[in-house]
Amino acid sequence: MKFAIYGENVTVNDEMREKIENRLSELNKYVVIDEAQSAKVTVKVNGGNALKVEVNVPTKVGLMRSEVVHEDFSTAVDLAIDKLEDQIRRQKGRLSRRHKESLAENFYEDNEESNDTPVRTKTIFAEEMILDEAIMRMEMLSHSFFIYKDIDSDKAAVVYKRNDGGYGLIEINE
Repeated sequence: MKFAIYGENVTVNDEMREKIENRLSELNKYVVIDEAQSAKVTVKVNGGNALKVEVNVPTKVGLMRSEVVHEDFSTAVDLAIDKLEDQIRRQKGRLSRRHKESLAENFYEDNEESNDTPVRTKTIFAEEMILDEAIMRMEMLSHSFFIYKDIDSDKAAVVYKRNDGGYGLIEINE
């Protein structure tokens, strides 16, 4: 990403420029930013000692914009970038719900490699227990599911937490 950093009634020195560029570069991990486009940052004096930092970042999804007024330059830049990150997170959630396939490719996935090999393999021993004990163990471990062997049916089963707050049970026929 290119950077266009301007100062209005403020001289933007190399240290300020480096801070802005480093923080804006962090956005590349969240959203696809066209290399031909440039992020525009304007630093202005806003009243007494306060500085106003305006950030505009063009993305493939649209223009992301934030502005912050603060007395400390470094804090103002951090707050402006934090606002942009929040916007990206909200927008990504909306896109994944509405236009999952067509627009989601503009965002990076957490794991960019589409590798069919498992990242980690874990072997467990399914202990015999009743459903209530399995739910209690799942909650104590803060997991979203728990695999166990049901005492009553002598079959492997999976209890899981549902989005509505309830529990679900998958019984496995062998």
